[in-house]
Amino acid sequence: MKSSRQARFYFVQALTLVRVPLIFIFLAVSVFSAHPPSAFWFIVGFGAMVLSAITDLFDGYCARKFQVASRLGSYADPMTDKVFYLTTFPTLVYLADRAGQPTHARVLLLFAILFLLRDQWVSFLRSLGALHSLSAKANWSGKARTVVSFPTICVIYYYLEAPQTWRPPIPAGFLYSLEVLSLAINLVSIWVYTTRFWPALQLELKPPRDSGT
Repeated sequence: MKSSRQARFYFVQALTLVRVPLIFIFLAVSVFSAHPPSAFWFIVGFGAMVLSAITDLFDGYCARKFQVASRLGSYADPMTDKVFYLTTFPTLVYLADRAGQPTHARVLLLFAILFLLRDQWVSFLRSLGALHSLSAKANWSGKARTVVSFPTICVIYYYLEAPQTWRPPIPAGFLYSLEVLSLAINLVSIWVYTTRFWPALQLELKPPRDSGT
């Protein structure tokens, strides 16, 4: 029984951490393959990205289902999310520029900056919250951000790199609508986390007492 529980625990941790090598496979294919990539390399890059996104949707579910949720998982999951965004958005900027879409590349650059700033801000707030015993667990806004942003990133990559004969007619308006939705949810997430940790931030903004009085 104990060994079975340990196996489930390590399976869930592996499901979280495998996101990192998968996204590095996507990075390597995107940078080193020709443009447009061959069908084989597109499948490898796109498959690695999709699998990386899927693991984020299921690791938390499996942890709860198998009753092996842990503090390690609660910290490893947002860390691997950061690796995903840190890798994918700059790569998509590069791919859009290489595909001759400079305006789209600028939009994706804005995405990259905002998403990474959001992650740093949330990490900062969680650190302050830990000083005042506030929970650092992810909330609904972070999960909504993941549910929308991961598929959006996959659609963008497909739009930019899929072989011409494979591509369904994805209207640019639909793609930009997904990007705007992801941007909006990211801003909502910033607001939700700021509101949640605002009491801790207020306490830390108070000047320290004079030790001599």
